[in-house]
Amino acid sequence: MLQRPKPSDSEADLLKEQERFLVSGAPLAAKVIRRPDKRRGGGDGGGGGGGGECQRDIVTIEDLPDDMPSLTPAPSKKSCSKENRVRFEDQDTEEVLDKHDTHISAVLSRIVVSIYCTASLVVHARVKKIHKLNSLVISSILSCGRRSIFARQIAAEKLKEASGPSGRAARGPSPPVETTLREASGPRLPSGPRLLSGEGLGGPDRSAETLRIHQENQAMLQTMSRGEILEEQRKLLAQLVLGPLMVSLGAMLRASILTPEALPPSSEEDLPLKPEKQWVHMGKLEPDKLEWTRDLPGPRRKGTQKAMQARFDFAGSLISPHEDLPTHLGLHHHGEEPELAGYSLQELFLLSRSQVIQQRSLSLNTLASILTKARAGQFASALSGSVMTTLLDAGLLFLLRFALDDNVEGVMAAAAHAIRALLVSDQDEAFLDHSFSWPGGLASFPLLPCSTEEQEEEEEEEQGLPENMRLSAKEKEERRNDHDVARHDVVKGLLRTGLLSRLRYILEVVRPSPRVVQDLLAVLTRISRHSSHAATQVLDCPRLMDVVMSEFLPTSWSAPSLHPPPSVYGLPLAGALKLLRVLATSGRHACARLLSSLGVRERLSRLLSPEPGELLLESGQALRVSAEAFRLWAVAASYGQACDTYIELYSVLLRALQAVTRDLDSSGPLLAPQRQRVQALLALLTQVTHSAGCHQELHAAMLRSAGRGDAAERRGGVGVCVVRLYLRSSLPPHCPVRPLLHDSSSLLPFPRSCSAVCDLQGHGPGPEAVPSLPGLASAGWKDGPGLAVPSSPFPLLTALCVLLDSITGIHKGLSSKPVIGYLGSCCRATPNLSNASAWVLRHEHHLLYLLVRLAHRVAPKDPAVARHASLYHQVAMALLPWLLPGSEHLAHDLLCSVVFSKDFLPESHSGGPEALELAELKLHAGAPHLQAVGPLLREACVQLPSLRGCYLGHLAHLEPSVLGSKDAYLGRTPWVRSRLLPELGPGPALPADWPYLPLVTLYERTGGGELQVEELPRGALQAVTHCLQWLLLLEVWREGALKAVTPVAKLARLSCVFLSASDLFLERPVQRLLWALLRLLTRPDRLDSLDLDVAPPGLASFQDLFSALLVQYEAVSFGDPLFGCWLLLPLQRRYSAAMKLAVFGEHVGALRSLACSGLPLVPPQLSLPLERYTSPPEASLPLLQLYFRSLVTGGLLQARCPLLYTVALAHLNAFLFSEGPAQQVSPVAQRVRVKGLIDHLLLFRGPQQDSALGFHTYQQLPPDRAQRLERALGTPDSSHGGTH
Repeated sequence: MLQRPKPSDSEADLLKEQERFLVSGAPLAAKVIRRPDKRRGGGDGGGGGGGGECQRDIVTIEDLPDDMPSLTPAPSKKSCSKENRVRFEDQDTEEVLDKHDTHISAVLSRIVVSIYCTASLVVHARVKKIHKLNSLVISSILSCGRRSIFARQIAAEKLKEASGPSGRAARGPSPPVETTLREASGPRLPSGPRLLSGEGLGGPDRSAETLRIHQENQAMLQTMSRGEILEEQRKLLAQLVLGPLMVSLGAMLRASILTPEALPPSSEEDLPLKPEKQWVHMGKLEPDKLEWTRDLPGPRRKGTQKAMQARFDFAGSLISPHEDLPTHLGLHHHGEEPELAGYSLQELFLLSRSQVIQQRSLSLNTLASILTKARAGQFASALSGSVMTTLLDAGLLFLLRFALDDNVEGVMAAAAHAIRALLVSDQDEAFLDHSFSWPGGLASFPLLPCSTEEQEEEEEEEQGLPENMRLSAKEKEERRNDHDVARHDVVKGLLRTGLLSRLRYILEVVRPSPRVVQDLLAVLTRISRHSSHAATQVLDCPRLMDVVMSEFLPTSWSAPSLHPPPSVYGLPLAGALKLLRVLATSGRHACARLLSSLGVRERLSRLLSPEPGELLLESGQALRVSAEAFRLWAVAASYGQACDTYIELYSVLLRALQAVTRDLDSSGPLLAPQRQRVQALLALLTQVTHSAGCHQELHAAMLRSAGRGDAAERRGGVGVCVVRLYLRSSLPPHCPVRPLLHDSSSLLPFPRSCSAVCDLQGHGPGPEAVPSLPGLASAGWKDGPGLAVPSSPFPLLTALCVLLDSITGIHKGLSSKPVIGYLGSCCRATPNLSNASAWVLRHEHHLLYLLVRLAHRVAPKDPAVARHASLYHQVAMALLPWLLPGSEHLAHDLLCSVVFSKDFLPESHSGGPEALELAELKLHAGAPHLQAVGPLLREACVQLPSLRGCYLGHLAHLEPSVLGSKDAYLGRTPWVRSRLLPELGPGPALPADWPYLPLVTLYERTGGGELQVEELPRGALQAVTHCLQWLLLLEVWREGALKAVTPVAKLARLSCVFLSASDLFLERPVQRLLWALLRLLTRPDRLDSLDLDVAPPGLASFQDLFSALLVQYEAVSFGDPLFGCWLLLPLQRRYSAAMKLAVFGEHVGALRSLACSGLPLVPPQLSLPLERYTSPPEASLPLLQLYFRSLVTGGLLQARCPLLYTVALAHLNAFLFSEGPAQQVSPVAQRVRVKGLIDHLLLFRGPQQDSALGFHTYQQLPPDRAQRLERALGTPDSSHGGTH
């Protein structure tokens, strides 16, 4: 018998098997058929002409069924993508394919209007399996229905030639469809197939197979009665009429079944357009080609429950599918739904690649309008899905980039406008300009996307690789293609396509219209906001900045004759100055390049020397140019640069200040451009003052340029003007100044409705937010309540607090009711951090910090403020984990001043910890949870300076960030490196669990916990003690400070004490503090919130941590009660059975010392009800088996571990006498050999904490249990007590 080859066979074995097969003469399992190559002409495979040529082989296998087997669920496979491969018979394959279709047409068609029709009747046609005749009719119709007009005409001509006149005369004219179907029910059947084409059949004998199917259909019709035939006809017509292809199927039926002679003749009177003889190519009448000239049917409601595809007009507005618009608007076209007005996104994409220039421009402008309205949130309630996300997924970015390379200026301009609509948010830019003059408003976060899950997974995979095999960030970026880069970061994807060089070419060579210039400058500004690397690319682009400086920031220009001017070339533009300001914000080196290499210093002098009305520009444009020049100068002064220009323009600045003060006294509120110019001027003076404080040589130069007395007088006058203008420019419009300056109680209104921290809904991303294109989500920020609205008092309050903090004056308003109410709301708030909310949260964090700092200075002298010291301390504790990157100095200052200050912990000296103990005894009578906490709290209060030093030492790695943040905050301009803040990716400056930092740091340094206390790093024991003291103090008096840390995270962090060293938990101070913290974590009001099934932050699951604790317990615990109670906590019934399986299965040796006999059933330090371990009954059979095994083998004894002994008895007893089969009692009773265990197991009644055994027992078995035991053992019950 021949055998199949095996993997172990050698080449010689294979040759022997082949020889044996040839000698045996067995038939081949597969046949090789030579097919002639059609490309080389027909002929047999063995023809002489093609005998020497290489021909393809076709392998056919015998006994292979003709029909495909039905796709049924495959056997279970260990594959993560199994569900994506297996398809069941009842699943719609077309629907599954459409769901995963990523083609542009499929993606764009998913934007639909969320307006459902209200038809009273909806028919869902269900296609059933009927006879083969009906199936083949439908399949033939569908296979032929998609032919074009010309293909059907050619097929009809061929059919006419093949039939000939004789055959046509014999048959006569073909009857209509109704007649054909009616004749099918009669006795006379057609001689040949008229509905079957055989196109769906393969193989050389397709015609024979078609004839066989036709004969089968004829035989089936002969066996059917007239009534059955009419019933099948009715079903077939119902499918054709009620199906989803009602209209198209009828048209395809007429086009594919009927011959051309059967078509009704079309006369010129029936045509919508009367042809004339002089018209070209109208000699032959083609009615199908003239159908488009008929009048369109009116819009109607769709008889479906599905949402309709969204359509837009040329202004980007959404068109209702039921709206009847006139055709002269140009919104009707020859698409799939010609009766509906407007263009879908898919049609706009196709139109943008048209050969007609006007169509390309029109589609791009329409897309730009759609993007603008989508950013404004106008489609949020009308459309399902995000328009911007859908467009980017469909490839809009590369479509616009290709259109920008068009040679036609109109298309190029439309593409530039669309790119601006995609990248730039006018609301975001307006908000950033509005907040520029706020304290700290010069700094801004980079608009970088957050890391995605794919990037995090790649980083996790590389962590296991050695350093030499890891790829750098630059290498990873180079390996990605443009599509992947653009999918994660839109701006970075555009930069990879050479966008900057193209923009330079357009600005330099094409010299487009003013709107296109403004669009391109706005795009460059948005790219510069992306990151410092992107700003450097803009600066390094050849000739780009030279074109901007020479064309849009000239040193001399003439007044334009027309307004607005037809060209902005040769005129200063505010957009160009804003681009320079954003570039200067990216770093001090970039700012130095602008000032020295590009001639920005000379432009500043040229633009600021004359008054705005003397700049030969339109008044509004002149004010904007002047304001942007002041802002650019302020950014340069924040680095200590361009300060010598201050000496040159000192007289100009002084006249500007005096003119503004006169305008404020004589006239009403300033206009918006005037206010922006004044605020920019004050921001400049603030930064120049900071630089002057750091540069003594600059101050000396000022004294030399003028007399000492004159300089002092000028400084005083400027100081008064600055203070007054600073407050006036920060006030909302129409707000009086005099009452505020005289009434201190009205200086701090603090409306909580404007707060971003207290906003419960959060300032999250909008409906059109795209992760790869982050923004501020500031749409409508001027209208609704918020921190940045023009009527918000926060800019004034922050400026006032800065002033008070600078002069260290005492302000009585810190204890007013609005302030206290606002601070209390902030303590209870939980703000959401995102790219959109970080901008406003940073400013409000600054205000909260200033209030706390002022309270710290005032509290020792003002009893009214000292009365609320506890509230200010809560605000400081809540503010620490909120502070964002770039605010490390604020966190460091709070840690040094307020957080560990005794003055802000009044509980430590207002009655002392003893008063707390008495209050707890009265409140929790019979459950003194905090009786031993008092001495620990007193010791912790004494050690507050040491606690502060401990935490500052563990935060020493943040020293560079703290120093950089301090330089920027204090205005030490020579040391400020950049006004671009760090990325938001890592989160806030301090983690939410920063109080646990010493424990986590020690665990990471020591590793597996094999070291002893003497072997730990120096000061480790003291650091752990200080950390536990601070945690105890917070848990008792500042519970809200740790609300961001979940209870399971607290338990996981405290568990690091057991895993850091082998005997650290045995140290007396550490053990006392851990006992106190364990009691606080297991209080009844907190125990329900302890969910161990949720993975703690930084861990895959709590079960992994519990397994490590079990290993450490078996190795080094020596039966320590604290460690044992720590492990008993996760063994409650409500938690996963996996941890109990680990104890009773893998670590059964831990049961010998999990608790000592001297303790009661539940240790008083744990204070857990016994019912949390025994109720409800255990349902895990493997765990019940382990319970029984540990009891039978003696691994679990009552003398050593009474709690788990009682728990095992309770669950096994409930299982034995449950509603299950009685036979489960017999093996238990037969295998028990431990003395007294069978009595405890059968007579167990229930757990009881006060009992000597820890549970109640029956004196004798109840009757129902006795009967059940008799049935199980098969013996009469002689006694209900004792051992059975």
